[in-house]
Amino acid sequence: MATLAVVILTKNEEKNIEACIKSASFADDILVVDSGSEDRTEIIAKAAGARFILHPMGEDGFAGQRNFALQQIDTDWVFYLDADERITSEAADSIKKAIASGISCVYNIKRYQIVFGQKMRYGGHGPDMSLRLYPREAVHWQGIVHEQAKFGDLEVRLLDGILEHYTYTEWNAYYIKFNLYTNMMAEKMYNSGKRASFRDIILHPVFAFIRFYFLQQGFREGKLGFIFAVNHMFYTMVKYLKLMYMDTSEKE
Repeated sequence: MATLAVVILTKNEEKNIEACIKSASFADDILVVDSGSEDRTEIIAKAAGARFILHPMGEDGFAGQRNFALQQIDTDWVFYLDADERITSEAADSIKKAIASGISCVYNIKRYQIVFGQKMRYGGHGPDMSLRLYPREAVHWQGIVHEQAKFGDLEVRLLDGILEHYTYTEWNAYYIKFNLYTNMMAEKMYNSGKRASFRDIILHPVFAFIRFYFLQQGFREGKLGFIFAVNHMFYTMVKYLKLMYMDTSEKE
């Protein structure tokens, strides 16, 4: 019988980890790979029945964490789950059917963002598709931030059910991630040879707002749609601002 491991990457996720693990309780193995939590994440994760391994994040970023996790499991299949996500019962049933089928392929799943308690259907936080279920021996990860899975020429199929992604519940956490991700994205662009001018700082944020609020119909989400469209515009500006000053610092 095919076996499944659910891998969860964490850092300071004491508010999320118990519900996350419970949603994955159908798996044969639940592995939490933690990059250095300073809260009760480890205690709660172990009490909920997960294996817990501390592994500081290196220069290879999230991809390195995911690849490290692959070395710690011996199941036939692996499902990657974020600590602020929940597997619904319909999705769990679909995952079990997929691994029992004996078909070697990769599976997408539809994910809904729950933002400050609101299930988002439009804008940049509207539902998306996310590759999550892989034959363990067929997947490898690349990329520091917004990492990508490499799985050869395997067919991609769609799971039934959804993931619920509880993205933000407090503004302080939002802006901590905001700063972290703009740093990482600026560094990624810089290392790939991209540079930014003052024109980029003006134009890219404007286009980002138009795409988020109008083209993706973020206006249909009411006040949160507008707030996050503005935040996305600001995120884009800060990302290019940091890139521009990385180049300036290098020249000096």
